[in-house]
Amino acid sequence: MRPFALLVALMLAVLAPTVQASAVEPAFGAQRTERIEAELVPMTQWATPGSTVVVAVRQAIQPGWHTYWRNPGDSGGATTLDWTLPAGVKADPVLWPLPTRQRLLGLMNYGYSGEVFLPVPIQVPATARPGEVLTLTAQALFLVCSDRMCVPEPLTLSLALPVREGAAPLARPWGEAIRKTVAAAPRPAGVTARVTRGGQGESLTLTATGGPLAGGVGAAYFFPFEAGRIDHAAVQSGRRGPDGLSLRLTPGRQAGDGAVSGVLATDRGAWEITAEPGPPLAGAEGQATLTPLSEAAASVEAGVEAGVEAGVEAGAKTGQTSGAGGLGLQHVLALALLGGLVLNLMPCVFPVLAMKAAALSAAAHDPARARRDGLAFLAGVLASFLTLAGALLVLRTAGQAVGWGFQLQSPGVTATLALILLGVSLNLSGVFHVGAGLQGAGSGPLARLPGATGAFFTGVLAVVVAAPCTAPFMAAALGAALVLPWPLALAVFTALGLGLAAPYVAISLSPGLLARLPRPGAWMETLKGVLAFPMYGAALWLAWVFGQQGGGQPLAGLLAAGLALAFAGWTYGRVQARRAEGRRAAIGVVTATLALLSALMLAGAAAMTAQDRPAVVEGASAQAAQAAQTALPARPWSPQAVAQATAAGRPVLVNLTADWCVTCKINERTALSSPRVAEAIRAANAVYLVGDWTRRDDAIAQELQAHGRSGVPLYLVYRPGRAEPEILPQLLTEGVVIEALRRNRGPTPPASAGR
Repeated sequence: MRPFALLVALMLAVLAPTVQASAVEPAFGAQRTERIEAELVPMTQWATPGSTVVVAVRQAIQPGWHTYWRNPGDSGGATTLDWTLPAGVKADPVLWPLPTRQRLLGLMNYGYSGEVFLPVPIQVPATARPGEVLTLTAQALFLVCSDRMCVPEPLTLSLALPVREGAAPLARPWGEAIRKTVAAAPRPAGVTARVTRGGQGESLTLTATGGPLAGGVGAAYFFPFEAGRIDHAAVQSGRRGPDGLSLRLTPGRQAGDGAVSGVLATDRGAWEITAEPGPPLAGAEGQATLTPLSEAAASVEAGVEAGVEAGVEAGAKTGQTSGAGGLGLQHVLALALLGGLVLNLMPCVFPVLAMKAAALSAAAHDPARARRDGLAFLAGVLASFLTLAGALLVLRTAGQAVGWGFQLQSPGVTATLALILLGVSLNLSGVFHVGAGLQGAGSGPLARLPGATGAFFTGVLAVVVAAPCTAPFMAAALGAALVLPWPLALAVFTALGLGLAAPYVAISLSPGLLARLPRPGAWMETLKGVLAFPMYGAALWLAWVFGQQGGGQPLAGLLAAGLALAFAGWTYGRVQARRAEGRRAAIGVVTATLALLSALMLAGAAAMTAQDRPAVVEGASAQAAQAAQTALPARPWSPQAVAQATAAGRPVLVNLTADWCVTCKINERTALSSPRVAEAIRAANAVYLVGDWTRRDDAIAQELQAHGRSGVPLYLVYRPGRAEPEILPQLLTEGVVIEALRRNRGPTPPASAGR
């Protein structure tokens, strides 16, 4: 199974127990979401004791969306049914209709769109009494996907099936459609098949003869039952013979040496086959070349994000998104590269890069050293991005609802980063030095680890502190990375890292630019001291975030840890000064070590306390507390709150935010707290909802994923009567918000309406 298919399967496996854990209440009739309508319908009007009756899961899938076959292909997940049946009643496996082929980038998926029936034979015991009603209930889990996102849709489907004597006529209105689906469903038909591996396992030849193939076919395609046995996206070419046909297949990642089972679809019908290993069958070749079997479904080779999304985020004018014009992988990589470049200007990263730029000045007139430092910095950035991406993908494979900045949802990580930035600040302030001792003014780079090692870890630090920021263009790229197979996802993160490191590396590799930099001098020590203060501010901000996550007592513990760390740094600086004078400082070393250990223990205890206790304010109250930080009257976000407001005819402005998200806080202070925006909300009769992702919240994570995003901020405007919201840019202005509210204005509220 491909890695993304495994990811989806594991996510569905995590969701399924949650669905099963709740009490199963029958839900008769059609059940609907924004993307799919489903119901359990019978083929015949009643069931007869001791017979097998066919019922079907009818899916009415919205345009632009699809569900999946038993083998979803390179991504996606099959529909699952968990039955609750009366005693003695049994459900057989689904009779899967032939799927359509759906292309996405370089992938091939198998699934359904529009209206489709999944027939299921139900065995009715002979003990069933005429006159009784059998209640059949299925917990269905659909993975409904478009070319931009996938949404798991759990629905409870029920059917009341009466028991009577005698032959039952077809039920209206779906009985005839189900009968045709059952009649056309692939099944064994006396076809003999062999699979032959060629070379070093680099090719597969499937030969099939007998049964309905003996009459000759003109086109064919093989759908395997198991993902990974063949390369789904590869071309299948073949020839026909007097008794059958042969197909050339490309092995998949889990091709194996055993039999291959699946559906052989041709222009004369489709049949289930099992191809045993062995030499090619006689009579399967020697005549005309097979023509490719037409793909019944329109290709969805659109990409993961709409091309205008990038233009909207860049222009920050209307905030509207469109599905017109899809993005290929190259466009996703370009967005990631551009997002990394813009990330250099975000407040999270700028202090670190300013510090690194000053260090580059020290090597400006030593091109070899500058090149070494530039490449080491690039290596640190890429290593950190790939490590972060690997952790993110592994956690999502394990079913965790995480996204960009997920590490800052952990109080332990927040505390660690706060202390690291405090240590960097103390170092820049000259409290202590890291490297080969004290350096005189004008004699070298900023106090740091020497050479390439220091450059590498500065790259690591730049990525670590970048987590709270999401730059324009990053949203589409990161959203794409989380739905692509892992090699392509890692390529997206690599492009993001290249963008972040590009300016520094470009200067370090350009002798002309290096020559324009000022020579090292006393100014560097002044700059070093100035740059310490943004780092102090970042450390204080992370301490505030930690307090929001854990409350006052853990925050007090973290502040004590910071005090101990500062004492350890000061003591170590005294040790360095004494050693520079040729004096011994054993007591100072012991004192600094004990202070450092105390800082670590205090921070660890504070983090454990914050992790073990609930959020500062639980559930909706926490979101209300978050909303109270803005000047706009707000309510806590939930899908139900959105539905209630739109059902009442009111537009909805949604702000998904987090305390550790710098971009979020800037937007809230500049664009979401002004009297003009408050007046626009009142004039539009809109509801303002705020969702707080400071600590983990699976509902918010799923909402982000549903809109192709991996992290906050996310701003949505819902208009009554329209299912899909308008997505606003990540960098907001008053004008963007006001114009979006004007476009989605609801009915004018009465003068006495309460807010």
